[in-house]
Amino acid sequence: MIKFLDLQKVTAKYAHEIHEAVRRVVDSGWYLQGQENERFEANYAQYIGTKYAIGCANGLDALIWIFKAYVEMGVMQAGDEVIVPANTYIASILALTENNLVPVFVEPKFNTLEIDDDMIESAITSKTKAIFIVHLYGRCAYTEKIGQLCKKYNLKLVEDNAQAHGCYFGNQRTGSIGDAAGHSFYPGKNLGAFGDAGAVTTNNKVLAEVVRALANYGSTRKYVFKYCGRNSRLDEIQAAILDVKLKHLDDDNEYRKDIAEYYIKHISNPCVSLPVTMDRRNNVFHLFPILCTKRDELHDYLEVNDVQTIIHYPIPPHKQECYQEWNALSLPITEQIAQQELSLPVSPVMEMGEVRKVVELVNRF
Repeated sequence: MIKFLDLQKVTAKYAHEIHEAVRRVVDSGWYLQGQENERFEANYAQYIGTKYAIGCANGLDALIWIFKAYVEMGVMQAGDEVIVPANTYIASILALTENNLVPVFVEPKFNTLEIDDDMIESAITSKTKAIFIVHLYGRCAYTEKIGQLCKKYNLKLVEDNAQAHGCYFGNQRTGSIGDAAGHSFYPGKNLGAFGDAGAVTTNNKVLAEVVRALANYGSTRKYVFKYCGRNSRLDEIQAAILDVKLKHLDDDNEYRKDIAEYYIKHISNPCVSLPVTMDRRNNVFHLFPILCTKRDELHDYLEVNDVQTIIHYPIPPHKQECYQEWNALSLPITEQIAQQELSLPVSPVMEMGEVRKVVELVNRF
């Protein structure tokens, strides 16, 4: 069986370093808000290219705290609108509705699967306060046009960098391009913890301070609560593990790119569309999405032939039961992607023989 992602093999690559890191934390007797957090936050901020990184419990919380911080700072208020890609994981939308902000869905480009920057300006109104881009599948969603629109209309630029650790736009890593970015370290991510974990990166000192307080019950100092926050802290064991894996992230990403380039060069099937190529630095291939007019049949065919694939995401946010107020929206490109997307296995522990087998099967289908 070719697994979609073999986490046991991923862990085994760095097992000695990880075991040493965990042992260090266990022996220290200090499990929250200690030196491991300080070390990882400093190293991750330096890696991303921002002044601040604030660890928190998970990627959804990271996004929630960014927008809640803007509300607390008076930059946004309930009822304000935020431009967001229509094809994204639901966490991007939950972060807005949790803060009583209104998502304004913009369709993606079919050949990139990222937000269509040609459609953003027509969606901007007097209530728009931010453009919220999602570097979906590991591909950079930012464009110079998006940056120009933010300047023209005085909008915040927020990044969902959950799937794109290590990705670049020019000489900047994603997560440092906008005013703030949320990161997920869910185990399956390019930089994955041994459970849920997340972080916010920013160059804004005030925003960083508010986010840190919100994730610690709203407290700026012990027993003093300036905000109504929650308990959303990154624990010391996860921080230590992430710091180990951060050292190897770029090498792992390069191998992902090698696999993706092999797929792009060798897959040839008339019912399969491949992602349009771009500069190698602009995609870390958290996922390798293809579009197939016979998606479900291809999924079953590969499964029978011992290849695991996953559909990301079969029901777009505006069609989810929890958002019935948007169920009647017609977003045909997003809906077509939801009906055709299939993610092939890509990981830093796949063997090239396995990659060749996937290609042969897809071409034979």
